[in-house]
Amino acid sequence: MDNQDIKNRFGIIGNSPLLNRAIDIARQVAPTDISVLIQGESGAGKEVFSHIIHQLSVRKHNPFIAVNCGAIPEGTIDSELFGHEKGSFTGAHEARKGYFEVVDGGTIFLDEVGELPLSTQARLLRVLESGEYIRVGSSKVQKTNVRIVAATNVDVYEAVKKGKFREDLYYRLNTVPLRIPSLRERKEDIYLLFRKFIADFSDKYRSPSVQLTPDAQQLLANYSWPGNVRQLKNIAEQIAVLEKERVVDAGILHKYLPAEHTMNTLPVSVKDQGKEDFSERDILYKVLFDMKKDMVDLKKLVVELLQHGADGDNFDQHTPYINQLYREVQPATPQLYQEDNNTSPTITIHSPAREGGNNYMPLDTQEAEEVEESLSLVEKESDLIKKALKKHRGKRKAAALELGISERTLYRKIKDLNLE
Repeated sequence: MDNQDIKNRFGIIGNSPLLNRAIDIARQVAPTDISVLIQGESGAGKEVFSHIIHQLSVRKHNPFIAVNCGAIPEGTIDSELFGHEKGSFTGAHEARKGYFEVVDGGTIFLDEVGELPLSTQARLLRVLESGEYIRVGSSKVQKTNVRIVAATNVDVYEAVKKGKFREDLYYRLNTVPLRIPSLRERKEDIYLLFRKFIADFSDKYRSPSVQLTPDAQQLLANYSWPGNVRQLKNIAEQIAVLEKERVVDAGILHKYLPAEHTMNTLPVSVKDQGKEDFSERDILYKVLFDMKKDMVDLKKLVVELLQHGADGDNFDQHTPYINQLYREVQPATPQLYQEDNNTSPTITIHSPAREGGNNYMPLDTQEAEEVEESLSLVEKESDLIKKALKKHRGKRKAAALELGISERTLYRKIKDLNLE
């Protein structure tokens, strides 16, 4: 039986090289008793390949059972797989056969095998190595002749490194690795699958067939499909039942696709990694860069005013911005120019246009008192935290986000700086 015959028999649609490679591996390994580990994302069709392996093997006339290891509670998984004796635990009112006893001579498909507890993994390893197991609550060793096909949608090797999966079991299951490609890896098959699903559902619900415009076909190909074939099938069914328009363009199709999973090829952000370790340095950089920028802007404006003679109109135009910069850079000092004219300015710039007026005083560099700016990082940090808390009305979570630090770090700094 070649690959096309297998596709026709098991309803597999597509011509992707990765898909054809997976079918070819399943076809070659099926006649043997080698354990197979099927890896692929959820909804990619791992269970279909377990059926291919069983149906093309010498065990095809014997039982086949699929077990979702992630759906069985940890306290009962051993009983489900290996059986138990009467009275072995609370509620065990009678002896019960496990799957390895019931399916003797056949094939067990262990889906989500990465979810098995470590104690169950040790029992499973013994079955793989010697074909022996013991019922829960029994001391009698029993034999079974079962072929195991396992599947997982997680990186089992990473789980091994983290101590969540036995390394010996991993290598015992992974005798022949079989990887099922995700739907986004076989873009050329997406439209073919959609047409097949739409035709099936239109016939099932007796509704007119749906046609996709070229821009809608392009949207199908560019979507990331986190749910793979299962998600594509569900969306095809929704459109067949709910959509009134039978010619679907990209705008209509977009309503059925969750926007957060649109294909994104941008690099992954690592901004949040290690935020706690670098929070103080981030604050220091923020303070220094803001100080430098404000000082440069202030100097440019002052030089510009002096070079152009600081005529009255030009001075009035820039005075609010000068005062704002000066307050931010040196908040303890008064404004350069008192705009309300009710109080006498302490520091002013000479303006020839109003030399005889009362609003300006000549700038005397010898008499003007120079106020030295504090460069204490603690004071700057304290000032930033106060401003952020005031801006967000005491909401610490929002203030921490504004400062670029974690809420826990903000709590600690408020305590250390006595800002309660």
